[in-house]
Formats: sequence, C-alpha cells, structure tokens
Amino acid sequence: MINGKKILAVIPARGGSKGLPGKNILHFCGRPLLGWPIKAAKDSMYVDRIIVSTDDGEIAQIAREQGAEVPFLRPAELATDTSTTISVLEHAIGFTKREGSHNDYCLLLEPTSPLTESIDVDEALEQLDSNRGIADSIVGVSRVEAAHPAFDVVINKKGLIEPYLRDNFSKAGRRQDLKDLYFFEGSLYASDTAVLLNKRSFYHERTLPCILPRWKSIEVDNVMDLICAEAIMKNIDRIKNITD
Repeated sequence: MINGKKILAVIPARGGSKGLPGKNILHFCGRPLLGWPIKAAKDSMYVDRIIVSTDDGEIAQIAREQGAEVPFLRPAELATDTSTTISVLEHAIGFTKREGSHNDYCLLLEPTSPLTESIDVDEALEQLDSNRGIADSIVGVSRVEAAHPAFDVVINKKGLIEPYLRDNFSKAGRRQDLKDLYFFEGSLYASDTAVLLNKRSFYHERTLPCILPRWKSIEVDNVMDLICAEAIMKNIDRIKNITD
C-alpha cells in the first residue's frame, strides 16, 4: 500500500512469441526473463499483489515459481497478436473485482523490460500518489539523445538528403541548445484504477512522466535486444557508477 491505497501489479506474458520464440521464459542473467519484473514488484515497498496474465501453462508455472500469482489462464481471444494491453488489464482487474478485491492503483510491468528495478516502481508510485491533484497516471519516459529529430534527414525526389525539421542545414544548431525531448520507454506504467478503466489508456492529459535513464529502456523483442540487455545487466554496477 501507499498512503492506505492498494496496488495491483499486472504482468502480461502470453505464449507464442514470433520475434523471439519463448522469450518470456528465456534464461536471462540467472532467472527467466519474466522473473525480473516479478522481482521488481516483489521488492517494491508498496505493491500488494502481483498477477501474471498468461494463456500458457508453462509460463504460468514459472511465474508461480518466481513468486507471482496466476489465478487464471487468459482467454484465447485475449492472447492473439492483435489483443490490446488494455483489454488484458481490464480482464485482470475484472477478475479481482469478482473476487471482492479493490485496488486503488494498477501497475503494469513488462517481461520484455528486465532492467526495471523496484526503486523505479516505488519512485513512480510515490510521484503519482503525491501529485493526484494534477495527475491520474504515470508512464516511463527517457530523454532522446543521439537520435534527436533535429538531426534527422529525409531523402528527396532527387535522391538527395534534406533536413527533416529545418529549412536548411545551416540551422542545425548545437545539441546542447536543443529542447529536451522524451520518448515512451515502455517499461513502467501506473494509474488510478478507476481512471484507467474509464480512459482505457495510461496516456492522457493527466499523465506524469517518470524519467528513466536510456539504458533501462531496452525492450527484449529479438536476439539483438537480448544480447544488449544481457551486456547491460552484467555491467550494471559500472553503468550506475558512470550515470550517478
């Protein structure tokens, strides 16, 4: 709980990944990939309940071994390539309501984001709860650095490059003079549960940013992502010492 408010963490982990077969239970630095967001939620000071939503029996068993609840198997119609995350959350929240449980906040963590830590979860929840006057949800964002669109180009009809956002190349400016820009990094989302069900989204006019370092934004969707995330995890102390 945080200030008397109960928090439900939901981790969606369907079977049948095509980009990286079996990715949710792949061995990753000492535990299944799915185990890392479970650990982040378990180590949180505030999360009351952790539910993994899956349609796969093997994933369900591994999730339980890692310390999460799997009180249901997700219906097949919510486990397709076109199934939406909000429909999965609605199903999980609806299940808890039918049990008679009430959760003030819903936290979404992704198995494909193993670099999320309990400190990220707790800071996001603290930020959201202390800013309820202006916000109902919070999402992870990271600052755009090397790929700032001010430096992007397009290829014109002649086959030549031209600036994407500028009139000409002389207006490029210095990187340090550019306005900070952020992207949705995809690892962490939290919302007032009632507002989430009403808006059917974490993104709206009352959404706070939880600013996370770019190295935490890697999502494991293919082999290259997996290799990069493993390299970061194995060097995480060095990276933190540099960025702190």
